[in-house]
Amino acid sequence: MRNIAVFIATLGGLGRMRWAPGTWGSLVGLLGGIATLRWFDWPLWALPVSLAVKFVICALICTVAERALGIHDAPAIILDEAWAMAAIVISVPRAAASWPLLLAAFVLFRAFDIVKPFPLKRLARLPSGWGIMADDLGAAAYAVAILLAAHHLIS
Repeated sequence: MRNIAVFIATLGGLGRMRWAPGTWGSLVGLLGGIATLRWFDWPLWALPVSLAVKFVICALICTVAERALGIHDAPAIILDEAWAMAAIVISVPRAAASWPLLLAAFVLFRAFDIVKPFPLKRLARLPSGWGIMADDLGAAAYAVAILLAAHHLIS
């Protein structure tokens, strides 16, 4: 079970790349978010429910993977970035239809995930997979807020 959790949490080993593993995880999430919006006809209520359920599942997988790897929020664990970037695309569906907006969403998320402004550093200290996922949830929330505010100001 531990090997399966590590395989999933590292996105099939992609997280073991030495250069920018979180960025690769974010790219997977971006593509997953686009695919979700384009290929699945979800009722509006199902998207947030699906994101919440997947958050819990990802936190549990990350907990097992973290224990197997022996390092809190090991850089190889990139399932959190994939979930968060997909959540951004799903939360701001206009972004999926616009390459400039997708790029802005990607850059904003990566910046917030790397810098970890208040309270993201505190969220990252939550135990196990909850901390791994929570700071990325916060970074995604910041990115979504800026994307929505920018859209409101431009419109």
